[in-house]
Amino acid sequence: MSTSQQDPWTVLRLLEWTTDFFKRKGSESPRLDAEVLLAHARGCSRIELYTAFGEEPEEEQRVAFRELVRRRGEGSPVAQLVGYREFYSLRFRIDDSTLIPRPETEHLVIEALDIAKASTITDRPLQIADIGTGSGAIAVSVAKTLKNCEITAVDQSTAALKIAAWNAEQHKVADRVRFIESDLLAAVQTPELFDIICTNPPYVSDAEYDELSPTVRDFEPKTALVSGPTGTEVIERIFNEVPARMQVGGRLIIELSPMIADACLKISQDSEHFGDERFIKDLDHHRRILSVKRV
Repeated sequence: MSTSQQDPWTVLRLLEWTTDFFKRKGSESPRLDAEVLLAHARGCSRIELYTAFGEEPEEEQRVAFRELVRRRGEGSPVAQLVGYREFYSLRFRIDDSTLIPRPETEHLVIEALDIAKASTITDRPLQIADIGTGSGAIAVSVAKTLKNCEITAVDQSTAALKIAAWNAEQHKVADRVRFIESDLLAAVQTPELFDIICTNPPYVSDAEYDELSPTVRDFEPKTALVSGPTGTEVIERIFNEVPARMQVGGRLIIELSPMIADACLKISQDSEHFGDERFIKDLDHHRRILSVKRV
């Protein structure tokens, strides 16, 4: 992006050059990456770029953009470079202590909301838990949409919980979401029983981790990704420990890898505490969410 070129470096030209550069670097969404980074460098929204194609960004903006492009080219996730990610039409602050919220996790939120809306409980708020809350994306999204609920969101990472609490404040749901540092629900004293338990736990196997994209493997927290040799270790713990913390008739909703879907279904079916198992598929038609009833 040398400024010595005869043609001016307009917004459109910067986007076109950067899109080609990111394509060569293997980005799955090169144009989107370019737009998000340039909008961030200019301090504007993506949509504002479309009315500014002919403008030449100021030198300070070009310098900031070049640095963002360099780091993205080296593998840094766009969300970490700009400090946020859009999820369920909300903006969430993230950093290297949290997983980057992904579109497939929105299916978990939708399932939780559908279960909540079908509930016959009217004399009290629904009690919902979010295990491994990370940035708080699931808990905050549910609380933002569902007014009659109280959510307990847990994580083992102190740093992640600070980010999650900030997000809850920003979206004005902090009065209905409490954050607790805990291994699963071990440190949670009240409520004793939950109506819905959501979780996007670590479900990557040791072998899969080595095959992950460097953008994920080198920049997102390993403890939030890797479960162990099979990928089902944490999910097995959840199936063993949460029955004592769930209302009969309540629902456990788990995000998982399609590669371990059959194994997770068997874990549920082998348990005497769960039934009515169903999968929700992601946009690629892969089994991504397992929803089971506490019986």
